[in-house]
Amino acid sequence: MMKSKKTIPILILTPNDFSGWLSKQNRVIKNWIDSTGLIAEPGATCLLPDANGHVTHALCIVSDVKNPWSVGHLPTVLPEGDYHFDANLSETEQTNFAIAWGLGAYQFTRYKKPSKKIAKLVSRGDFIKNIVESINWVRDLINTPTEDMGPSELGEAVAHLAKQYKATLKQIIGKDLLKQNFPCIYTVGRASDDAPRLIDLRWGNKKHPKITLVGKGVCFDTGGLDIKPSSAMLLMKKDMAGAAHVLGLARMIMEAKLPVCLRVLIPAVENVISGNAYRPGDVIKSRKGLTIEIGNTDAEGRLVLADALTEAVDEKPDLLIDMSTLTGAARVAVGTDISAMFCNDDGLANSLMQYGVQQFDPIWRLPLFAPYRESLNSGIADINNNAVDGYGGAITAALFLKEFVPDTIPWVHFDMMAWNLKTRPGRPQGGEAMALRAVFAHLSEKY
Repeated sequence: MMKSKKTIPILILTPNDFSGWLSKQNRVIKNWIDSTGLIAEPGATCLLPDANGHVTHALCIVSDVKNPWSVGHLPTVLPEGDYHFDANLSETEQTNFAIAWGLGAYQFTRYKKPSKKIAKLVSRGDFIKNIVESINWVRDLINTPTEDMGPSELGEAVAHLAKQYKATLKQIIGKDLLKQNFPCIYTVGRASDDAPRLIDLRWGNKKHPKITLVGKGVCFDTGGLDIKPSSAMLLMKKDMAGAAHVLGLARMIMEAKLPVCLRVLIPAVENVISGNAYRPGDVIKSRKGLTIEIGNTDAEGRLVLADALTEAVDEKPDLLIDMSTLTGAARVAVGTDISAMFCNDDGLANSLMQYGVQQFDPIWRLPLFAPYRESLNSGIADINNNAVDGYGGAITAALFLKEFVPDTIPWVHFDMMAWNLKTRPGRPQGGEAMALRAVFAHLSEKY
């Protein structure tokens, strides 16, 4: 952390520490605290003056200095100015607080002027900058409506990222998907005026460990002919959040120059209704060769991921991660703040969960419970894309994807909300990056 003479130090205290601190202060501070009516409860803030009325410190009461979200509200509640955290914090606490500050300062301003001037934290750290900028970019991508973030615009965003980090980019678009054997991606997206595509980014030294990221890029999901009710469509611009997540993770990796051979695959489509939309009861032959009966056109994410995963495993990566807003069932199971994770490697799963705890980026593992696979059986095809019953929906969706990933490849599947339903410190309402800090911490330690 770096501070200048003109920055205002922020003093962090817990409620238990407050009375002891106050007893050591001069009469000016004691009178000020008394006159402002400050109650030493978590979240409380106060500017502290000297005898001449000039601000000397900002005071923030937190429940626990180990919880970075305790200071996530400061950028929006403190007056405009430059601040730094007092030296009574450890380096780890300083770093975590700086990240929470940067995430709490986020405002989506593409269509609306900022609602507030944000207080600035004066800090120095490439790691902090990388995390904050990458996550806030993920939020921007998710928050952007489909009119400005359809498959083609998502492709443009990846092209910009590739240029920035000197990565290579290939896109297979429209009917070329059929020519190159990506029938699921084409079929789901063919009804849209914005042609479906497979976005393929590569970066790094081919001699390094192969890390492949696959992100669900359904830029809008009407549900197709199994149309969603209007209330369920309101947030469907976020159905490409899996794509946004793998792009944010890729940016973290490339910015940090991790010694890996990175590949990012994004099947980008709109699942809409038109005369040529795919139908319930249709049978699609996947890239792997498995035939899929369409039990529900609203279970489209797993279809486009199936083709992308088949392509990914062809190169036998050392680690395969897919990220998606795949099922409502995962939200029922773990709520909106926890990323549901499925994994075929116990050591990998345990590591990710531990980093989730360390990074305050919660992950919970759900089982790839093999007996539930029978609910995906079809009488006319190799598999149905929709379970015959409504139970264990996140698990059956993961088991569908497992059909396209051999057990020999370490694989992690994330099913997440990617949206804050309300504003909380460090986490504004709207698009949210989940599990990224945990995954990046794991990758940074391993590679």
